[in-house]
Amino acid sequence: MPEGDTVFLAGRRMHDALAGKTLLKGELRHPRLAEIDLAGLDVLGVRTYGKHMFTHFSDGTSLRSHFRMDGSWHLYRPGERWRRPAHQARAVFEVDDRQAIGFALHDMEIVPTAREDELISHLGPDLLAEDFDAAEAVRRLTADPSRPIGIALLDQRVMAGVGNLYRAEVCFLLRVLPTAPVSSVDAGRAVALSRKLLQANQWRPEQSTTGDLRIQHYVFERTGRACLRCRTRVRSDEIEGRFVYFCPKCQSG
Repeated sequence: MPEGDTVFLAGRRMHDALAGKTLLKGELRHPRLAEIDLAGLDVLGVRTYGKHMFTHFSDGTSLRSHFRMDGSWHLYRPGERWRRPAHQARAVFEVDDRQAIGFALHDMEIVPTAREDELISHLGPDLLAEDFDAAEAVRRLTADPSRPIGIALLDQRVMAGVGNLYRAEVCFLLRVLPTAPVSSVDAGRAVALSRKLLQANQWRPEQSTTGDLRIQHYVFERTGRACLRCRTRVRSDEIEGRFVYFCPKCQSG
């Protein structure tokens, strides 16, 4: 599942490519939205919040899209070959010099722009927002002290933007197992690390938590490989149907 920094970068690139331009083509290839034609509308801008993206149009509506597990937005020059099959395209936007194609976007809806905030009011603070409310994120994180930290970090109602990658890496840097209760963790540091890691990668497609793009992650998807800190083999397990990665020596709790 794409992390918050991936969605942020996609939104900024979409904004730069489409904002202030008129849609020559505006197709939504989804059964509920297939009759909507957005051609002729101006794109006012693109906004992201956590893993949600809102594309604003001149008629006062917005397209909300969520990447879920395998969704993505691609940008192309006119005539350029798409990198994913055409049957996966759920949105096709075209302006004079670019195409924006939304692939595998299972979660899309047209909403009044003025009501966008209602759709995300249940979410915690956006980790990449300039006005990120760290105190509120800590309050939400510690609301259930017995909850496993690895579950709480993934809960978008706590703070918006953390996915499986950053969940694993934050737990490693905190030196706790993902199954450790929130009460055993420095909640302020957990929030600060989450924001720091997303911010470090928000302007590039590569995601590194180690500071080295050659060895990008401490434990994420490194099952059976040596821990970068102690050389113990990294292990993986499942929590609520999602894989977690950890070093059994460096992480305790």
